[in-house]
Amino acid sequence: MITARLATGNEVLLLAPVRGLAEDVGPMLAAIAEFRPDAVGVGLSGDEMRSLTEYFVTSEADPIVPLTGNESSEVRGLSRFGEVRVPNPAFVELLRWANGSTVPVEALDPSDERTASLFTEHIGYVELVRRTVRERAVSRRPPDAPTADAFALAWDQEVAHGRGSRAFARARDRYLVRAAQRMGAGHARIAIVVDRERFDPVRDLLAGAASTGIEDD
Repeated sequence: MITARLATGNEVLLLAPVRGLAEDVGPMLAAIAEFRPDAVGVGLSGDEMRSLTEYFVTSEADPIVPLTGNESSEVRGLSRFGEVRVPNPAFVELLRWANGSTVPVEALDPSDERTASLFTEHIGYVELVRRTVRERAVSRRPPDAPTADAFALAWDQEVAHGRGSRAFARARDRYLVRAAQRMGAGHARIAIVVDRERFDPVRDLLAGAASTGIEDD
């Protein structure tokens, strides 16, 4: 897990555990407890957060989670660094912590419908075909990375390095940062949790927003 402290008009703790890696959960929760935020934002849509809460946090039994071939390959590749859980245990355990806490947790990503719209706005047919080919290639040959952190970054780079994919990711990150700004308007100290591969762009956008503001797309 990687973290950063930022002063953006608020005190912000940005945390980026590796998606699926169980060993990042404890350090993430400990860092949040030490920081004592007034609110926590997560890199999930409201729909995703409600589903995780309903099916994995407040339910008596976890449902079976079907995985695509690409997801299964990512899990197998990451598992050489430690226990891997699906869905992402960082978000599940954070929501479980929030369920017994007075600290509000907010979804910062666009809705599933808006995310689909952003995807089609930025990723045309040619890029979609190339992205699909890259996903199949990396599924057959996962990155030979020395650490879980490097694996997460290499996997994302393999799949999403096309121009349209980068534009889509940036649009989603900009939406998250604007949502974090709105959340921060009523809270002095906020923590934000995102997947590892989003850490650098989200950190840079937060820092830029603090100095120049961030306009709507």
